[in-house]
Amino acid sequence: MQRKFMFIGALMAMLSVAIGAFGAHLLEPIVGESAMKVYETGVQYHMVHALGIILIAVAAGFWGESRKLAWAGWLLFIGIILFSGSLYLLAITGIKPLGIITPFGGVAFIIGWICLMAEAVSNKKK
Repeated sequence: MQRKFMFIGALMAMLSVAIGAFGAHLLEPIVGESAMKVYETGVQYHMVHALGIILIAVAAGFWGESRKLAWAGWLLFIGIILFSGSLYLLAITGIKPLGIITPFGGVAFIIGWICLMAEAVSNKKK
């Protein structure tokens, strides 16, 4: 689990940088300032939660593997796909109904962080 989430987190961080660079250098002149703000929000949340997945991998090394940590990692990953992915698509295509997907990603983020908190306060000793 530790190596898997370290890989996923690093991959997501790398993609966040690449997607951000794409937006800054190629997309901005095409979609306009308002859509770029939406896109940049997606990039920001993407990177923060990629780092969160890396944190979960490190925590698994300290605390040992657990279902709570696994859930936390997968939920942050799903959150990146739903939250940031929907914002990227919304900014690029302008299709407003894509915004309906975004809150589901936000909920995945919140529950993922709750799972990490629950593991942090558990009485389990390594």
